[in-house]
Amino acid sequence: MSSSARPLFERSFSAFLFDMDGTIINSIPATERVWSRWALKHGLDVATFLPTMHGQRGIDTIGRLGLPGVDPVAEAKEVERGEMEDVDGILPIPGAIAFLSALPAGRWGIVTSAPAALAHRRLAAAGIPLPEVIVTAEDVTKGKPAPDGYRLGAARLGFDPADCLVFEDVPAGILAGEGAGAHVVVITATHHQPIETSHPRLENYEGVSSVVDADGKLSLVQSAG
Repeated sequence: MSSSARPLFERSFSAFLFDMDGTIINSIPATERVWSRWALKHGLDVATFLPTMHGQRGIDTIGRLGLPGVDPVAEAKEVERGEMEDVDGILPIPGAIAFLSALPAGRWGIVTSAPAALAHRRLAAAGIPLPEVIVTAEDVTKGKPAPDGYRLGAARLGFDPADCLVFEDVPAGILAGEGAGAHVVVITATHHQPIETSHPRLENYEGVSSVVDADGKLSLVQSAG
């Protein structure tokens, strides 16, 4: 546990909302294999491009490039097909399965930039339990860093975003959580270099669990051992 995460253990929340890739699963190798092939096909510098595409919808990543003659919708579908075929090496973030499995039903959800079919395929590949609420790329007109997904996730769970804790790993998602008015914690398990953030950080979910307090809210606790 990062020492910067200590304030997390001093308050409670109505619900937890989790990003998927890089936050509860590690799909970076598969994601980067598929997107590297796409970038090379379109003459992009792979090393420069890859850091810019994590945490956002494929259609937004492609559209932002403004490539002449490129249809972002069609190209995003092509990338999605490649990602559906490649789930090799997708693993849960350490401790994530136990942590999520212990959460009360209806008190947590997933808000991902991935399309629904890909989200379900990757979660299954990693052995992640499914919550009652999963917000995917098709559910919003504005993807991360817009706050729409987290606002929708909180609404579907029946809570105010301001009383939710968002688990994220990349700047676009952090901005989305902030914009929704939620509290944010940054999971650093897949980070190769420190991320600039004022939010508390956890390396992963090992040594952390949750309890329902006397008010019926969720609190994080540091596990013994």
